[in-house]
Amino acid sequence: MTTVETRRAAPPRPGTARRSPAAWVLAALWAGVAAVIALWWTDTGSVVGTAGWLTGAGRIAGLLCGYACAVLVGLMARVPLLERRIGSDRVARWHAMAGRYTICLLLAHVVFVLAGYAAQDRASLWHETVTVVLDYPDMLKATAGTVILLAVGVTSARAARRRTSYEFWYYVHLLTYAAVFLAFFHQLSLGDQFNGRPVATGLWYALYLGVAALVVWFRILAPVRLNRRHRLRVDSVHQEAPGVYSVVVRGRHLDELGARPGQFFRWRFLGEGMGWTSTPYSLSAPPRPDLLRITVKALGDHSAAVPLLRPGTRVWAEGPYGSLTADRATSHRSLLIAAGVGITPLRALFETLPGEVTLLYRARAAEDLALGGELEAIARRRGARVLYALNGPHGRRPALTAESLRAAVPDLAGHDVYICGPHGFAQDVYRALRAARVPDRRIHHESFEL
Repeated sequence: MTTVETRRAAPPRPGTARRSPAAWVLAALWAGVAAVIALWWTDTGSVVGTAGWLTGAGRIAGLLCGYACAVLVGLMARVPLLERRIGSDRVARWHAMAGRYTICLLLAHVVFVLAGYAAQDRASLWHETVTVVLDYPDMLKATAGTVILLAVGVTSARAARRRTSYEFWYYVHLLTYAAVFLAFFHQLSLGDQFNGRPVATGLWYALYLGVAALVVWFRILAPVRLNRRHRLRVDSVHQEAPGVYSVVVRGRHLDELGARPGQFFRWRFLGEGMGWTSTPYSLSAPPRPDLLRITVKALGDHSAAVPLLRPGTRVWAEGPYGSLTADRATSHRSLLIAAGVGITPLRALFETLPGEVTLLYRARAAEDLALGGELEAIARRRGARVLYALNGPHGRRPALTAESLRAAVPDLAGHDVYICGPHGFAQDVYRALRAARVPDRRIHHESFEL
């Protein structure tokens, strides 16, 4: 580990971190669960026999699955309150958890209802399945929606994600909207809780229409307005390290975006066959009124095509998103820990975070240090420190342990720590920081591993 160090700037007074609304959002979501259970309870009489218990279990699973579908889509709507105040990583975890609950409830609904109907009619499970699918209203559409949701669930599993490209996962994931739409109508036509109950039916419509409005507004209309207003185009592309490139994007009135160092946009480059995929990349420099910059490492089909971009290529962007910003700070001292291309949001924070700042950059070799010259220039200008953790002889990796971190950064427990890097790296660093007695509230990290 080598160090570049100069004098330190005088730290300002520490600010006060904003309180996250996550608890309120979770309370509202669980209140919705309670309301769904209450809807089932008030409309369900005495349950008699095996068929009654199976059918009742299937119906409550179906109601909860329908509610979970609405929550699932709402979390995909990229609502700024969630993306910026709570954090995209936490929203992504909520979305993944809601997806798992949805699939489990869907399977329980199908199995229990069909088993209950079969027991009631004294028929085989196969005969009852064919009868329900072909003869019951809206069940063909619901069956198609079920198949799509199961396909989305399978491809979203961690083991499957590792074996498929981001682009394939992205397209399959978009089918969630079609699945929810196809399955919606059978809930009202076959659900006993809605037949002859206009208030319950109206509230169910309001839930789904409200979620649909969020999607239309934040995923369609807001991006259209952003891109018509700001007219983004590629200005230039520069190589920063082997396989790492910076893209400078020029536009109009970019200060109106309200983008902050540490945040990211979802980018769609309308050229070189890249226009079909929207991919998240962090800002690697503080935004300017006419320029934004991202730095990308070739890890997939989309990112590998970035070096082929030509000046003047039109850009479609959505954002800004993310909460890995100075708002999380609770102290006037900060430690930034980056690995690989994870340097991108932390480089922007390194330039702009107030107070005493230290940056620790993990890479395999000196030639892999993207933006290294900029980092040292920033360190000299603001009196900060840059530490490099590079592989030793024979590729030996330096250990980032509680002891080594405390030795490199005195009073580590009094620092806010921002982490950005691969998922495994971030987990190891988090454990080392906790072992070094850094309070959990001072460890800031956004991960998009679901």
